[in-house]
Amino acid sequence: MSTFEANVPPPASGGSSGGSAQPPDAPGPPADDRGGQGPLARTLVPRWLQLVLVPIALLGTWVVVRAASKVVLMFIIAALIALILNPAVAFLQRSGVRRGLAVLAVYLGFFVAAVAIGYLLAHPIASQAQKFAHNVPHIVDKANSELAEAQRSLDRAGFHVQFESQGKTALQTLEDKVVKSSTRIAEFGGQVLTEAASALFDVVVVFVLSVYMLVYGERIGRLVRAVMPGGSEGQASTHRNEDYPTLVQRALTRYVGGQLLFSVLMGTTTGVGLYIFGVVGIFPDGRKFALAFGTFYALMELVPYLGPFLGAAPAVLVALFTKPITAVWVTLLFVVLQQLEGHVVAPQIFGRTLRINPLLVLFALLFGLQVRGVVGALVALPVLSVVRETVVYLRRHIALEPWDKAPGPLL
Repeated sequence: MSTFEANVPPPASGGSSGGSAQPPDAPGPPADDRGGQGPLARTLVPRWLQLVLVPIALLGTWVVVRAASKVVLMFIIAALIALILNPAVAFLQRSGVRRGLAVLAVYLGFFVAAVAIGYLLAHPIASQAQKFAHNVPHIVDKANSELAEAQRSLDRAGFHVQFESQGKTALQTLEDKVVKSSTRIAEFGGQVLTEAASALFDVVVVFVLSVYMLVYGERIGRLVRAVMPGGSEGQASTHRNEDYPTLVQRALTRYVGGQLLFSVLMGTTTGVGLYIFGVVGIFPDGRKFALAFGTFYALMELVPYLGPFLGAAPAVLVALFTKPITAVWVTLLFVVLQQLEGHVVAPQIFGRTLRINPLLVLFALLFGLQVRGVVGALVALPVLSVVRETVVYLRRHIALEPWDKAPGPLL
């Protein structure tokens, strides 16, 4: 591969380029936000390399992913975690803390925050579920008394319709099912713990990988700069807008910032809506637990597709424990919020932060969901943002040798 200076813009018409080293049909560098920096040295990729390298690279990637898709996914998740946490580590390092201690401090802070949020969210839901379990016999007795009163009213009016015994039987059956469901829930909890234990190894591996990536982040950055065209240590300090690791870091920072802004907005809207329902008396517990439910909804918004439904589940269940009509009103509230989320909030935020066509965003989410389920959909957008930044960087730093439009003479 050869290198030339892309310092002459392509002519407006089919004229000569005036002695520029750039081939006449080579694509010029796309518009960027480099802020008027000097010309870039672009690497020319010859045709034979295009013909050989691209198919081999695609085939090799396919073979590796097919043979060890789970390992590749764990490395991708670990790399994303390391890139997301790296700004905090770099901040502590600039403050004089050694990088290893900075990594330890960032992870400790992350886990402490996660435990605190989990405790905040688990308490109201667990207390409401326990209250409901204790109130089941009282609810059944109250329903039986109402059935008996309704039966006496019909008898006095001359309507000889016997439904009291059937109603009692149905309520007794319902009570028995609730009690049995408690046992089943306990059994299901044991299965969940078993699955969690089987997945613990993967979690530990991802954690260890991300720690190593953070500790050796500076070395990894130097290696990436040496591999990528146009990369150098000098450019990392003088041309930050053309430093590939910095660009990838910024792309992920934009994604994380947009996702956090989106989650905060939706969580705040949910908490305010439930609090208003509690004030007006539609959902009394909404006023008491608005902060917890809003926080849980904000966290679940980090999960594509299933997040909005999982986030709405605790509030709807607690409302159902109170009164069925209350659950209907709370469900309608979440339906309105999800419509607002899908048609107004999400397009405005992610259209600005990801800088990617919405069709590509949708394709990435569906592709990740199909390949690796919810985990694949969860990492699809950050991976897409890195791929987008990589493509833009390569377009600025490499040029493909053009292929002749007309074949030459055979003889």
